[in-house]
Amino acid sequence: MNTGRRAAAALLAAALLLAGCSSGSGGEDGEEGPGPGPSGRTDDGKAAGLRGITLPSWNTGDYSSPEAAAYLRQIAATGARWVTFTPTWYQDGAADAGMHTTGETASDDSLRHIIGLAHGTGLKVMLKPHVDLAKGGDRAGIRPRDADAWFTAYERFITHYATLAADTGAEQLAVGTELAGTSRDGARWSKVVRAVRARYRGPLTYAANYDEYRTVPFWGDLDVIGIDAYWPLADRPTADAARLRDAWKPIMQELAAFSQRQHRKILFTEAGYVSQRGTTTAPYSWTVSKSGGEDEQAAAYEALLTALDGKPWWAGVCWWMWDDWPDTGETPRRLAYTPHGKPAEEVLRRRWHSAGTD
Repeated sequence: MNTGRRAAAALLAAALLLAGCSSGSGGEDGEEGPGPGPSGRTDDGKAAGLRGITLPSWNTGDYSSPEAAAYLRQIAATGARWVTFTPTWYQDGAADAGMHTTGETASDDSLRHIIGLAHGTGLKVMLKPHVDLAKGGDRAGIRPRDADAWFTAYERFITHYATLAADTGAEQLAVGTELAGTSRDGARWSKVVRAVRARYRGPLTYAANYDEYRTVPFWGDLDVIGIDAYWPLADRPTADAARLRDAWKPIMQELAAFSQRQHRKILFTEAGYVSQRGTTTAPYSWTVSKSGGEDEQAAAYEALLTALDGKPWWAGVCWWMWDDWPDTGETPRRLAYTPHGKPAEEVLRRRWHSAGTD
């Protein structure tokens, strides 16, 4: 989900409509995840048995705000074992050769603060840095005129967070998110991954969009395949969980085969549904309708967790997203992605608490 400019992303959602993190078997030991082996992947092919929720930031001080500790306690109360944080840099144009911080970029001090709070709450951490467009638009449209200069800047950006992840003990790191305009460049991305591994020894992933992952050539350099799982599941609004589970069947067949070919598990680095009528027709849209749809959101949560539970190739899910910070939400809370205080939260509590530590 292109988080830095949510309003712009919402405007793109209607056009995208026509375009064609929970594991029931992960235990406490499995959740920790082994370190990378000599081949650059985990020794047994496992990532974390991840039951997670993303807590994004929209401003430099969000992660050090008074609400941070309360949000983490709320996330842990769902049965989540992981939380994802998303520091974001921006570039002014899609063809520019570099990215920079803005007043919307989480400060390093705030990241260190909230990672410490997360660990103190008993949550493991995935750090998932984003690059967005300062004037809005889909980050998949980033296609630099000077690829060498852009990748040099990107390596500087991501190794900064690799060092921070290592220093704070973050348990997993995503080397990129939904950068489809660059992700086919396997040689340059492999160089970036090598630079990250020189600074951080935990498991690595890349968060490919659901329509991008097949064309990513550097999965072999990573420990787990990451997919932001926004597949449309219906052609009309529905709260029929059984129908939505059936919609996952062909997707799961494709993913199982892909996992087998790549010799890596698949982690849903993002998955989510707004509480709006029609969310299952366009899960990537912040503004699919103006009508509430908490029952449809809950059915979509239930369908994903039921359909994927126990699949040997599936490494888990990190849901998009928990609450917005005060005074930053562009979508009213009752219609937003958060499951907090909605039937979808009860789905998480029932599914994740019943899973226990197995």
